[in-house]
Amino acid sequence: MTYRDAIYISTDSHVTEPIEIYGERVDDAYRGRVPRIETVGDWRTLLIEGLGPRKLMPASEREVAVVGDWDSQDRFRDQLRDGVTAEVIFPTFALQACFAPDDAELQRQLCRAYNSWAIETFDDHRLLPVGMVSMLDIDGAIEDARHVAEQGFRALFLPAQVPSRLYNDGAYDPFWAVAEEIGLPLTFHSGTGHEPRVVRGPGGAVVNYLMGAQLDGPMVILTMAAGGALDRFPSLKVVTVETGASWLAWIMTQADAIYADHSMYASPKLSLKPSELIRRQCAATFMYDPVAINNRQVTGIETLMWGNDYPHPEGTWPSSQEVAAKQFDGVPDDEVRAIVGGTAAAVFGFTTS
Repeated sequence: MTYRDAIYISTDSHVTEPIEIYGERVDDAYRGRVPRIETVGDWRTLLIEGLGPRKLMPASEREVAVVGDWDSQDRFRDQLRDGVTAEVIFPTFALQACFAPDDAELQRQLCRAYNSWAIETFDDHRLLPVGMVSMLDIDGAIEDARHVAEQGFRALFLPAQVPSRLYNDGAYDPFWAVAEEIGLPLTFHSGTGHEPRVVRGPGGAVVNYLMGAQLDGPMVILTMAAGGALDRFPSLKVVTVETGASWLAWIMTQADAIYADHSMYASPKLSLKPSELIRRQCAATFMYDPVAINNRQVTGIETLMWGNDYPHPEGTWPSSQEVAAKQFDGVPDDEVRAIVGGTAAAVFGFTTS
């Protein structure tokens, strides 16, 4: 039994992939540069080329940690406990490891390593791993996106930021054309492609999660909407992941006003308002976001997707039904069902019957 008897699809779940897959699956020349975990002092520490060391957990906690198993039956057990029947699965170490180095070929090698493992591991329609694509080399990205589609992935995962080239750059147009052709939604997980730890010291945990990671959502969507990519490629579907969605109403209303008020300077000229492009082609995922739900009359419910962030502690798993009852109180049944699963089923191709 789920809240409102809805079908819940998590559009933001994670697997903790074995760190060893990178050393095992990249070409020999790159094996000395793959991500690795070492015990540094009392901490298990993730070491990634292009980023500073990241403490994961005290070494003493490793055996009791909930890490996000890759065994399908284990995942079904855990997710059914939370009322979830299907999920879009993102990696854990690869979130940053695959997009952090400034070497385009190393990024491609790491993405391919994860992809080959993920497509072998998840062979149930209800478990949808995303296919990672490095964007430093656009011609390489086109090749990799086609290969990901051929492998059987149903969604692409691009870095939320490419510091050397923002997503409003027309150089991406050949890639957007191929993405539109193969018909796979584009996902952008928060905090990827850059160092999301923007401040140190007091308040850092809160500031970094909000300003260093969640702000990737408005940046991705606004650069693609105001920059014209969504207008030029009207079949692209864009989903920002673990970004929350409170900001959607803000950027949609303000982008329209600014575009109109500064029309003499705005470039390119769009066939629709920025908000209309966003509503037609974009969505943002959230776990608990009553402000976004309250703003749904402004944004449209089609821009909102729910996820439980399994198994991460900041998510709603394993109490998602209790949280749903709290944040969806007073929302009509059909809207609840669309937000928690219906829109995700349509975008990612889940069978819900």
